[in-house]
Amino acid sequence: MAIEIGQSLIRVDAHQKVRGQEKYTADLFQSDMLWAGVKRAHVPCARLLSVETKTAKALLGTVAVLTAQDVPGSNRQGITHKDQPVLVEDRIHRTGDPVALVVAKDKSGLKEALDHISFTIDQLPGVFDPLDALEPHAPLVHPEHEGGNLLVGLNHETGKGSRAFVDCKAVVTGEFRVPCQEHAYLETEAGFARLEPDGQLVMTVATQAPFRDRLEVAQALGLDPLRIRIKTPAMGGGFGGKDGASVQCLLALAALNTRGRPVMMIWDRKESFTASTKRLGGRLKYRLGADDQGRLLALECDIHMDNGAYANLGAEVLSQCLESAGGPYRIPNVSLHARTVYTNNPVSGPFRGFGVPQAAFAMEQMMDILAHRLHMDPLYLRRMNALERGDENSLGLTLQTSTGIGMCIEELADHPLWQTAEAWKKKAPPFRKRGKGLACILHSVGFGPQVPDYATAKIRLTREGRFRVYSGIVDMGQGNAPTYLQIAGERLNQRIADLELVLPDTGRTLPSGSASASRTTYIFGNALIKAAENLNKALLERAAAFLNADDHLTHFVLLPGAIRHLPTGNRIPLTRLAGYMARSERTATGYFRAPTAPDVSRAQFRMSGLGMGHGLFSYGAHMALVEVDEITGRVQVAKYLAVSDCGRVINPHIFEQQVQGGIVQGLGYGLLEDFKVRDGHIETEDFATYILPTSLDVPEMISIAIQTHESSGPYGLKGVGELPICGPLPAVANGVADALGVRVYRAPLTAERVLGALMENQGKDEP
Repeated sequence: MAIEIGQSLIRVDAHQKVRGQEKYTADLFQSDMLWAGVKRAHVPCARLLSVETKTAKALLGTVAVLTAQDVPGSNRQGITHKDQPVLVEDRIHRTGDPVALVVAKDKSGLKEALDHISFTIDQLPGVFDPLDALEPHAPLVHPEHEGGNLLVGLNHETGKGSRAFVDCKAVVTGEFRVPCQEHAYLETEAGFARLEPDGQLVMTVATQAPFRDRLEVAQALGLDPLRIRIKTPAMGGGFGGKDGASVQCLLALAALNTRGRPVMMIWDRKESFTASTKRLGGRLKYRLGADDQGRLLALECDIHMDNGAYANLGAEVLSQCLESAGGPYRIPNVSLHARTVYTNNPVSGPFRGFGVPQAAFAMEQMMDILAHRLHMDPLYLRRMNALERGDENSLGLTLQTSTGIGMCIEELADHPLWQTAEAWKKKAPPFRKRGKGLACILHSVGFGPQVPDYATAKIRLTREGRFRVYSGIVDMGQGNAPTYLQIAGERLNQRIADLELVLPDTGRTLPSGSASASRTTYIFGNALIKAAENLNKALLERAAAFLNADDHLTHFVLLPGAIRHLPTGNRIPLTRLAGYMARSERTATGYFRAPTAPDVSRAQFRMSGLGMGHGLFSYGAHMALVEVDEITGRVQVAKYLAVSDCGRVINPHIFEQQVQGGIVQGLGYGLLEDFKVRDGHIETEDFATYILPTSLDVPEMISIAIQTHESSGPYGLKGVGELPICGPLPAVANGVADALGVRVYRAPLTAERVLGALMENQGKDEP
């Protein structure tokens, strides 16, 4: 049977993964490979005076020991800001900085050589708090940076801004703190590289952006990007942590010095914690005002984020945080101020949600605080102020695409879990309190107006009569690659067995941007539909010529494995047709560039240059039923309901997996994952001290899709990947406040913090 949109098809990679047969980067190790690793600084701020490598070079197992002097190019990497060295030259900015690169014959030789490298430093004072970093005489992380420790500052105002608070009958305030978060993917950073005899550098890397990596490696090492080929096999998670160079430049440098022998690098868990990017932590100060009926009138936000030692995509994350600061609500007067700051802490950057979970934690608690002040039902307050199509959002941009947040709230309100929540709360056992928490969320789709957001898809009919889809966008486990086959199969009227998939490879697939920004299926799906239509037309035209029929192409139909001429019933197998066609005739491409909001061309958005002003959003309404132990402070989530507007659902199974995965990851962020850094040193350096949710921590989860139709999306689809992680932290925080009458303003809501807040506010009412 041919594939249809809306079917819950089993993922084509499912059986291989559950059987442990899927090949990830580290599984592709070959016996002749060398091993590469780096000596890291393990001090947060210092001047590097010298590196002693003579002893390490003399060891029998050592192939090469390289320092900054051996880097042939600029020795600078970074997605937008080239401020991070491949190897440290003269200044150490964080504990994870690489000082020397070693290539050895085996892993034991690598460890021995790394142990024999020493270096001399002049310790410098560091700065570890984003507010302290902005003080006039604070130590500078990058003395050459014009803005000092301020990486970027963003300001935006609509209407009367903060002056509108004089018109408000109810004004509430709150200050919130959010932590760093470790990506904690199952597959750590890994890759291998080889310099071919013809001078081409071939790399296989666990990455979210192989085409961008190619440019970044080329710029850092002074190479021709067209002489670099990057392949990406199956990935064991990314979540934004592999959206940028990790092992790439180091591996390429190693391969340039191994005379054609392949070299592999795999970070262990401790090194991954030390050197990888984190979610931006920071502080958010909010003031929210409304009239006496609950209509929101004014919002003022002051946001400070800790970017760590290098820029990465921290400025872009900040812009997304600012864009979502007002949530999915109509607020006519907004004053937004945000800063992201260099410190000597671990590097921060993209993480699933891309700044939105931080803003949602603040804004959704503010909505509950305001509802309490107005003696109003929190759900009613949200529904009254929910955005509708045609409204202006908190940036003052008109929403012209599908806007289903109101439908999400109504669906949640009608659900039995919401309607029976009060009765459930009253049945709490002794020494326990129960509460229900609500959060309404939104998340943009795509890169935004300042970054070209495009994809180019390619499909080929093989000699065997199968259709091969070439995907330039990585599937890091979220299931977009199987969805591509579902789209191609439906468009070409083929069975899943008649389809093949080529994973991203800069030598075979076409540039389509990174696997990020909830864009993958939206952007590539649109390009893929065009490619399928182009190929379908080419095949029908050739079949018409082969069958010597001058009828209109509508009289021909592509069937599984064949093309039929409807008036005569004559058919030609695809295998036979392919034999008469050259490869170029059997190949078609499709290109799609995402539309942007027309009013985003205003000068205030052009000046930011950071992608603020998206035109397309997904929406959700979440509810958490929580139970709090009054003796220990431990919070347990009993049940969780997520209602989502992500447009039409192509594969319900994959959609539900994305929602559930986002909820669990969000619960970890909200309750358990307390990433601790003291004076630039990571104190939670592995899974023994950094606690993740297990199956015992996962509640019953109910996922409901409000299937709006987004006219710009493939089959009406919008993005789903990042939306669900934005709801759990604020929903649980509101649930805890509902249960205890005490609000916790700092995440994660660990038992210690909840118990401390309970003891401190004993007998007090929620503000």
